[in-house]
Amino acid sequence: MAASRPPLTRADLSHVEGWVFDLDNTLYAATTNLFHQIDVRMKTYIAKLFDISAEEAFKLQKTYYRKYGTSLRGLVLNHGIDADAFIDFVHDIDHSVLAPDPELAAALAALPGRKVIYTNGSEYHAAQVIARLGVAEHFDAIFDIRAGTYIPKPDPAPYAAMVKTLGIAPTRAAMFEDSFKNLKPAADLGMVTVWVRHPEHVPAADDDVSHCQFATDDMVGWLEEAVAVLA
Repeated sequence: MAASRPPLTRADLSHVEGWVFDLDNTLYAATTNLFHQIDVRMKTYIAKLFDISAEEAFKLQKTYYRKYGTSLRGLVLNHGIDADAFIDFVHDIDHSVLAPDPELAAALAALPGRKVIYTNGSEYHAAQVIARLGVAEHFDAIFDIRAGTYIPKPDPAPYAAMVKTLGIAPTRAAMFEDSFKNLKPAADLGMVTVWVRHPEHVPAADDDVSHCQFATDDMVGWLEEAVAVLA
């Protein structure tokens, strides 16, 4: 498993001008169970759409997630479902479970450079999350699944579209992700990669994580360290 190289040095990050953040289970802790709400609503939508049991819906949902990167992608490719209807339904959740995170806000405020969000979710969902966390003012753009023409990470195509649309120079950027697989296209573009470990994304023995330049269980702490070495 990749490990953060303590301590960070200025040379590691002095070239970084743009900071790209995944949203779910990256900007907020997985322990909030916010994404669990989305998971439940996906299962509900699929069960109703195909008139199948919740258990069958869950199996289909996870099969497509593992094969295509998102359950939505599998549903669109194999069944031609209405992507917008699915997205709007699954993101109609209770965001109030998120509390303001002043430590994250302070770290983002002190971090030099531009900050953006790149998510497989919707812009609406991302906007709700960063508003609840109290960090919306620190991000100037959101690149969501619609902007990526419904093609999810880790397909390389939306990464290329993201950097072009947002005007980010990949070799002068860093990306944070809870899925180590989603960092591979970022590394291929020349980004600094920071893997924010998540219990659902544990690599198998034969998984290659060499593209994860850094790994951390505490993203805020990592950002605070980055701010310190760049000061």
